[in-house]
Amino acid sequence: MSLSSQLLENAVDQLATLPGIGRRTAMRLALDLLRREAHEVARFSEAIRRMRDEVRYCEVCCNISDQPKCAICRDPGRDASLICVVEDIRDVIAIENTRQFKGLYHVLGGVISPMDGIGPDDLHTRELFQRMEQGGVREVVLALGGTLEGDTTSFYLNRRLAEAGMLVTAIARGISVGADLDQADEMTLGRSIVDRKPYEHGIRR
Repeated sequence: MSLSSQLLENAVDQLATLPGIGRRTAMRLALDLLRREAHEVARFSEAIRRMRDEVRYCEVCCNISDQPKCAICRDPGRDASLICVVEDIRDVIAIENTRQFKGLYHVLGGVISPMDGIGPDDLHTRELFQRMEQGGVREVVLALGGTLEGDTTSFYLNRRLAEAGMLVTAIARGISVGADLDQADEMTLGRSIVDRKPYEHGIRR
């Protein structure tokens, strides 16, 4: 695609780097931005800049946050003795949308994947174990996807947490094998949270 404006072509090239955005869609987005008022585009670009520069990880649960502690960890109405371990922020959003979980979270930032060279130390596992050492936690819910990598991570965490005498449960397998949590409908995911089982039964199909 050769455009009459190099500036427009540069914008299309950058938009096309986003996941799921092809060059045709990138072109439509760029032309839409070009038609907008200058202050609208400035507000749009400023929101993205501030997100990139100012968003941080919660110092407690490693969730994405605007402040040192995320809104969930600051909420006094949450059950701090119940921690749900998830892969990333999309899983937090998916579970929160069910309105079935009232505890706190711990975001690993990925799953163990030897094929990709990702081990436990590459995830936020150390922070999780430190939370356990601080006391006050009665149950850890493993809510990782039904993939081989998710099960590997759950197995590792269960072994470490069980050694420390922690009660470990896993979401019920209403989630399809091989599926990520954010792909499940809210009713199925909500029921999986409510019907969680002791981990030793958690990965049975």
